[in-house]
Amino acid sequence: MSQSSAPVYKIGLYTGAAIVIANMVGTGVFTSLGFQVLTIKSGFALLMLWVVGGLIALCGALCYGELAAAMPRSGGEYHYLSRIYHPAVGFLSGWVSATVGFAAPTALAAMALGRYANSVLPQLNPQLLSVGVVVALTLVHASSQRAGSRLQVAFTAVKVVVLVVFIGAGFLMSAPQPVSFASQAPAWLEVLSPAFAVSLVYVSYAYSGWNAAVYMTGEVDAPQRNLPRILLIGTVVVLVLYVGLNFIFLYSTPVARLAGQLEVGYVAATSIFGPAIGRLMGGVIAVLLVSTVSAMIFAGPRIVQVMGEDLPGLRALAHRSARGIPVRAMVLQTALSLAFILTATFDQVLLYAGFVLSLFTFLTVLGLFILRWRQPELDRPYRAWGYPLTPLLFLLLNGWTLVFILRDKPVESLAGLGTVLVGLAVYYLSRGPVAGQQPNA
Repeated sequence: MSQSSAPVYKIGLYTGAAIVIANMVGTGVFTSLGFQVLTIKSGFALLMLWVVGGLIALCGALCYGELAAAMPRSGGEYHYLSRIYHPAVGFLSGWVSATVGFAAPTALAAMALGRYANSVLPQLNPQLLSVGVVVALTLVHASSQRAGSRLQVAFTAVKVVVLVVFIGAGFLMSAPQPVSFASQAPAWLEVLSPAFAVSLVYVSYAYSGWNAAVYMTGEVDAPQRNLPRILLIGTVVVLVLYVGLNFIFLYSTPVARLAGQLEVGYVAATSIFGPAIGRLMGGVIAVLLVSTVSAMIFAGPRIVQVMGEDLPGLRALAHRSARGIPVRAMVLQTALSLAFILTATFDQVLLYAGFVLSLFTFLTVLGLFILRWRQPELDRPYRAWGYPLTPLLFLLLNGWTLVFILRDKPVESLAGLGTVLVGLAVYYLSRGPVAGQQPNA
């Protein structure tokens, strides 16, 4: 069947919400609490990290919903920033998304999956398992969009059910730990401390998949109606799950056992259920991370494919298969993910990604104000709830984290900015006249 006559499968409300949830629930929530308790001692402040991080994501989702409904085309920040600012700014966001935003989190989820699986079966090689999962899921998504969508919904449904059961069992079966969740004055001082801001960087990373659906706008059924709903449903579900899960981690497990541990889910499961069931839950969490890897492989290549449509030097990456799948872009993203897995540690990849991803989400939400001022007549089927307070709150909190990352993690921040500069060079080498391209349309 030719590419032009092939039936195109459209992503519905539930599949879209599943992609958002799967992108968000993964590596961060299962790995970051152990590092947060090293500097923050109050249970209230630790839970507030996840509430504030969820608030940032929710405000961002509201803003992205308006942009996606007003400019319904796949590509996410790449498409929005190209129209709002300049094609070069859009390209840089797409470059960052392609090289960092999806390839790095894919690698992180696969690496965490390998570590959790290794805790259950020590004879497994975590790195080989990580590579094998990424390659296998790429083959599934490259062969059939319908099969990939169904796989995504199934994995995400299992993930949500398991987390709800984990939270409920932890509350019923655990002996409460001596951690205070009261909102007293010392706890609020920790919320306002530099340590809270630095820890918020890792929490923001855990929420970073909230914008996943906007990269596939062109493939969403009735995007102007469904996309804002997809973003909001996915973000609210994850906020509730994150707060509940971290409450159970702290409620069930001595803080001393969590401190400095990467596999906090496995540590907490062992504390709640005992060593045998704890190992089983470690395996279940490893399986859940398959959903995260799958969602990243599904969503990310759409950005590279749209960039290929706009830039002659990247035209080969715009190619879609007869089933409408951007296979070449998918192979490129997978190659980058495998490079991260094989050459870097978990911490190196995580710290490298944080600053530059936050920078472009900041620019995108700021663009909401610019677009309303510059094009007030633009059709907006959905308008961001709470405007202008919600985008201002996002910019304030996101800007706060950016300042602290730059101050406390200069090496990682500069590495991220270096990636942006390389992208700028690629843009000017690959650009050319494109019919219909309007820098500030």
